[in-house]
Amino acid sequence: MANAQADGQWYPPEWPELIRALASGDLTPAVPRRAATVMLLKDTGDGPAVHMLRRRTSMAFAGGAYAYPGGGVDPRDDDRHVRWAGPARAWWAARLGVDEAGAQAIVCAAVRETYEEAGVLLAGPTPDTVVGDTTGEDWEADRAALVARETSFAEFLDRRGLVLRSDLLGAWTRWITPEFEPRRYDTWFFVAALPEGQRTRNASTEADHTVWITPRDAAAGYDRGELLMMPPTIATLRRLTAYETAAEALDAAPARDLTPVLATARLVEGEIVLSWPGHDEFTKRIPTGGAPA
Repeated sequence: MANAQADGQWYPPEWPELIRALASGDLTPAVPRRAATVMLLKDTGDGPAVHMLRRRTSMAFAGGAYAYPGGGVDPRDDDRHVRWAGPARAWWAARLGVDEAGAQAIVCAAVRETYEEAGVLLAGPTPDTVVGDTTGEDWEADRAALVARETSFAEFLDRRGLVLRSDLLGAWTRWITPEFEPRRYDTWFFVAALPEGQRTRNASTEADHTVWITPRDAAAGYDRGELLMMPPTIATLRRLTAYETAAEALDAAPARDLTPVLATARLVEGEIVLSWPGHDEFTKRIPTGGAPA
């Protein structure tokens, strides 16, 4: 399980050793797996709240940390038969910095994972509608089949007569897991508003708790060391505090910079300095034989 710093920053105790192994050439970086995660927002009297889940402490990666619904791309997420509404795949390819098949896979992963882990589906029977209540035994059976990879997202949409609403997503930021971490992800973060008539639930086997919380309150909990988070999570929360409604955040998304954020580790005067470009608050200085400071 990860350690936390004085704040709530997730910090695995094995990182210093892995960083040293990378620096000495004894560690070959793993190829990051593409992934997507969604900051699902809903308006409250105190501004927008975001849906967060707490990863089970038994999880090998970021156990106990608060995160958003999300996960890796399914190889079938680039199926050409996915029913699609909103900006064209070519637009998404340009926005996400990948080819069209990759763009579809990333957007599909965002929508699919939100449904699998939160029970919220960004799809509708027509390009300008969204499904309502997605609870019930038949919906749950479909969700379970997606989780088990017994059916593809394209097959699910086809059978339901639904189209994926890519226009309900806004690409927000992109983070890549550091090269020394064996479980690496190239993750696109999206924002979306909770569709009217739908409600979240803890549908993830990887989470033991879910909460709707304002970004400001979540960031304050992190600063007090009460909520454990990975750097991308707290970084996105801090950016979301600037918006008074979910619609404002979605409107701001197209102008967001999607240059990948990748941590770097360098040796400076006998210390390993771990830093995330553009995010000075996460910088850690690690004595060559000790714990981070």
